[in-house]
Amino acid sequence: MRVIRALWGSTHPGPTLVVTALSLALGLAAGLEPWRLVLLVVAVFSGQVSVGLSNDAIDAARDEAVGRRDKPIAAGVVSAGGALGVAVGAVVVALVLSAPLGAGMLAAHAVALAAAWAYNAGLKATAFSIVPFVLSFGLFPSFATLSLPGGTPAPAWAGIAGAALGAAVHLTNVLPDLDDDRATGIRGLPHRLGARVSAVVAAAGVVVGALSVLVGSSAGELGDVPVVGWIFFAAAAATAAATGVRVLVRPPDRTVFRLVMLAALLLAAQLVATGGALTA
Repeated sequence: MRVIRALWGSTHPGPTLVVTALSLALGLAAGLEPWRLVLLVVAVFSGQVSVGLSNDAIDAARDEAVGRRDKPIAAGVVSAGGALGVAVGAVVVALVLSAPLGAGMLAAHAVALAAAWAYNAGLKATAFSIVPFVLSFGLFPSFATLSLPGGTPAPAWAGIAGAALGAAVHLTNVLPDLDDDRATGIRGLPHRLGARVSAVVAAAGVVVGALSVLVGSSAGELGDVPVVGWIFFAAAAATAAATGVRVLVRPPDRTVFRLVMLAALLLAAQLVATGGALTA
């Protein structure tokens, strides 16, 4: 049980569960039948487990060098090799579960997972560190629509919203670790921009995502947006403002990242609550 808890702790449980919840919300918005919805959610969960485990397994030596005792692998509770083996197994499960949902879903999920693993394997240390997040989150809304019979990619507005939120997730996720990362040779885009600029750009990304969902899900007719849609938009915009203000008045911490993840959940909930059609 100790090893299982350590493995779960190495999956980055918070983001893993949030992304899984997003897949559920998007599947509901797309109108997936129950068995397809279950396969989608479990496939996404397995994929996220693989991404989190591979991240901590690959970073084990760096985490140990900077004394990250909160990381189970760096603390020696579970081996990096064992965690990486489970991560590979989780990738296989994710792709096997994606296959019955169609070739399009399988291909999109494979590309998104490959991008995430590429980030873990070295892209995080370059100026292009944001690219895997923009690509993976931009594809993410299409997971649901491609899982429909004869599925097609999600509308462009959904992809824009996903990509904007992906950028915001990346720019805020690494803020508390900037100093540790620099000490171990990691200089991704947020390290080059700095904490405050990264947070401001992330807040702008949340606003872009919120506007994309508001305009796109209403087919451009803002007068037809129900009150609940405007409430969700206002909540997401307020979250964006809080993200920017937080990093201006306090040192960067996990709160700014949690605010961005909250905004993502708000936008997904807006789609479900307003009946915004991903398949329109």
